[in-house]
Amino acid sequence: MLLHGCLKMSRHETYRSGQGVTLLKALLFLMLVGVLSFVYGDNTNSNKQIIVITINGPIGPATSDYVLHGLEEAMNASAELVILKMDTPGGLDTAMRDIIQGIISSPIPVATFVSPSGARAASAGTYILYASHIAAMAPATTLGAATPVKIGGIPEFPGSPKPSEDEQSKNDEMNEEDSSDSKHLPNAMDRKIVNDAAAYIRGLAQLRGRNVEWAEKAVRSASSLSAEEAIEINVIDLIANNITDLLEKLNDRPIHVLGQEHTLATESASINYHEPDWRNKLLSVITDPNILPILMTLGMFGLIYEMLNPGFVLPGVLGGICILLALYAAQVLPINYAGLALIILGILFMVGEAFVPSFGVLGIGGVIAFVIGSIILIDTDYEGYGVSLPFISTFAVINALFFFSILTIALKARKKPIVSGIEELIGSAGEVIEAVEGYSRVRVHSEYWQAKSQVPIAPGQIIRVIGIEGLILIVEPKNLTTEKSS
Repeated sequence: MLLHGCLKMSRHETYRSGQGVTLLKALLFLMLVGVLSFVYGDNTNSNKQIIVITINGPIGPATSDYVLHGLEEAMNASAELVILKMDTPGGLDTAMRDIIQGIISSPIPVATFVSPSGARAASAGTYILYASHIAAMAPATTLGAATPVKIGGIPEFPGSPKPSEDEQSKNDEMNEEDSSDSKHLPNAMDRKIVNDAAAYIRGLAQLRGRNVEWAEKAVRSASSLSAEEAIEINVIDLIANNITDLLEKLNDRPIHVLGQEHTLATESASINYHEPDWRNKLLSVITDPNILPILMTLGMFGLIYEMLNPGFVLPGVLGGICILLALYAAQVLPINYAGLALIILGILFMVGEAFVPSFGVLGIGGVIAFVIGSIILIDTDYEGYGVSLPFISTFAVINALFFFSILTIALKARKKPIVSGIEELIGSAGEVIEAVEGYSRVRVHSEYWQAKSQVPIAPGQIIRVIGIEGLILIVEPKNLTTEKSS
């Protein structure tokens, strides 16, 4: 009985102990779930990213590539917001439109922020500002002057023939629907460009609910506004001192992205600055209008040197790479192909001067063609996309000096006597070693040669080489040469 009671008590204690362990496990599990929920919720909040893309300077192919890669990175990271921190004088129309298309199609909201104080969003920057989901500016910044600069075509020069009165009246009738601000433009092509740009920015203003009238005025009349004036007439959404201030003002702000309403949560999001990669840096270098003529020159030099020295390989490889990079840059830039042709022609002329002496005519003509071609190479007046005349002139002068130096060295070398090769034997003296009928052996420069002569020669006689036929020397007695000269 005592044993049975002990066993029963033991089972009861074990059962109670098991219940305690189970309860303890449940409590630990609930605590773990609570901690994980807290940590997960905190991480979810802290994992929200703000991607900052910086546009500083003229907008070109490298800029559009950089911005589009930044938008792609933001989409892959499910970022809360993309900020375009911008300070630009404008740029190329094609690059601007690529950026705008990327902003409009982006599932991540984009806020364009003209910053820091003193920055501007001129020309193409104004279009980008209007296309963004949020338009913000720092104090003492400006936007506007969005009239498109003429790209392509033939510029008008003083003294150009003007249309007749009949032609002018027909043009006026065709453009009666144009606004008064565009009628003063000199020809139909200019009016067409301005009207297209005005319609484009008007559509962007309507898309984002911003001031349509001023947007069109910025294009047709090149109007500009300060940040304070812009917010008063609904051109921008807000003014912020810096990115931190901007994020504070955007927190809990509702916006529409691709037709759906989205409330921004920027209070505790982390800021990630998108930096350009090596590809973008290379693109920004080769699309510099001042670099393109240099790439063309180095490429031509490399290929020509390889053709003159087959098998050297390195000049041909480097020349081919430079040519391909130059062709790529020419494809993405607004190139005037007449300028490109003049650059190539100038290089060929300078190379030709080294091989076909023309008393400097080819060389000087090549320098002139190279400089003129470089000046008119980039067919746009946008700030930052002009060619530096001092830089191109200096490079052209260096090329000319290089080729004239080669020409001078070649002319001096041509006047010197030949000191190597078979041709050097002509005029050399030697001694007859053996002479039989129809066969002679002579020694010239310690070398033994077969020789023949039109006059008899004898062993030990001094001879002079007057010609070469294959491996046989044509000789004559040296005293005979002396007698002829006397």
